[in-house]
Amino acid sequence: MRGQRVLVSGMGSELGSLVASLLESQEWVGALEGIDIDPPRRRLRKAVFHRIEPHDRARVVEVVTRFNPHVVIHVAVWEPDARVNTVTARQLTHDAATSVLGAAAECPALEHVVVRSAAEIYGRARRSLTRPDETAPLDPTSEFGRMAAVIEQTANDVGNRAGVTVGALRLAPVLGPHVPSPLGRLLRMPIVPFSVLADPPFAVLRDLDAADAFVAAARVGLAEPLNIAAPGAITAWQAILRGRRLPVPNVGPEWAITRRISHLFGAPVPDHVVETLHRGRLIDGGRAREILGVSPTVTTPEVIDRLYAWPSVIHVIQPNTQHRGAA
Repeated sequence: MRGQRVLVSGMGSELGSLVASLLESQEWVGALEGIDIDPPRRRLRKAVFHRIEPHDRARVVEVVTRFNPHVVIHVAVWEPDARVNTVTARQLTHDAATSVLGAAAECPALEHVVVRSAAEIYGRARRSLTRPDETAPLDPTSEFGRMAAVIEQTANDVGNRAGVTVGALRLAPVLGPHVPSPLGRLLRMPIVPFSVLADPPFAVLRDLDAADAFVAAARVGLAEPLNIAAPGAITAWQAILRGRRLPVPNVGPEWAITRRISHLFGAPVPDHVVETLHRGRLIDGGRAREILGVSPTVTTPEVIDRLYAWPSVIHVIQPNTQHRGAA
């Protein structure tokens, strides 16, 4: 398996650059290249990066087919209201999937594709299926969930056309010090809403554990969907107490008002985050270690504690540095 050429789409994102940094230390990786709209957010020693707009299909095809990868790790997914609004996130994600995965299908050396998916693909939590495993029916009820379903379908179409294996990692909400996350941003606000009638549990995932899963999936040739979530769970009320925030109780209709107010204060709340706080978001990630040989090591409560431990922006008043002339 040595000497594998690996392409990472979305290498400029925090998660993508973290995946790339881990791949650089893997003995089975021979050459590593990446594509994204922005440059990587960490220093990479070996990777070759190409800054390309997702809609520039001709340039993407040129770069991908010239590299002729054995493995493609597709992390170019824009979560709604993480860095861009929902409409832009949907368009960028669609453009990246069609251009990168379509180009990969034309590569004769291609053997395997791993794509980023999301726990939101299962839709709203149901009482009869509160912790779905990979065999659960897909019923996305949020824009992010529908985006994840389209990504998986696009990857499967490419796999069938090119005759290669395809794996999808259905990630719980990913949190990290530099990961743009609407859920993490909302929980760090001074005032945090919670569902007073239910306060359902949800799970999250540390960014490094997510990156480890991608590297392992590429190494073992994951050929199926797989849930990835941190052990344990937490509710919004419990998170608020751990973060010493001011709780704001909400019932169903009040979430619309909360979303408007939160948006004004710089923390947009997309529909999949409302689902998480109002309906819960748990998935069964018990097969990760069996299939990948690795599993998340940091629990959901620990990830939340780390979220509140991140430094906040501190405004420093600069001293007067004007120099006086000599007497």
